[in-house]
Amino acid sequence: MYATIRIRGTVNVSPKIKKGLIMMNLRRANNLSLWKEDANSLGMINKVKDYVAFGKVNDETLKELIAKKARPANPLEKLDAKKAFEELKKGKSAKEAGIKNFFTMAPPAGGFERKGIKVPFKLGGALGNRGEKINELIKKMM
Repeated sequence: MYATIRIRGTVNVSPKIKKGLIMMNLRRANNLSLWKEDANSLGMINKVKDYVAFGKVNDETLKELIAKKARPANPLEKLDAKKAFEELKKGKSAKEAGIKNFFTMAPPAGGFERKGIKVPFKLGGALGNRGEKINELIKKMM
């Protein structure tokens, strides 16, 4: 499962990228959304890669994320974090698991990497594909 975190704002951004961010439930900076590992999701992520950080989230981080930051899809129901985690691991969507598909995160403790939010991760910045290191960023933002 991929986790995508919006890093940058939308000033002077093309309408196609703005629409892509909205479709991915990344409406403001420091929002996180979860996506299945398939070609459609990866295509959408690659379209907005210059405004988000993304990577594969592991089970431990996913459990902690759901327990701390998840909100129920229906506000009248109570959230069951264990059940939601199991449903996501089976391959169901976040809505089917009973949670909203976005998480409001705090800015990372200690800040982003030394080169800032306009540089790709491979060059020392914060954007783009982080692989397994996305888990460290998520923990810094919780």
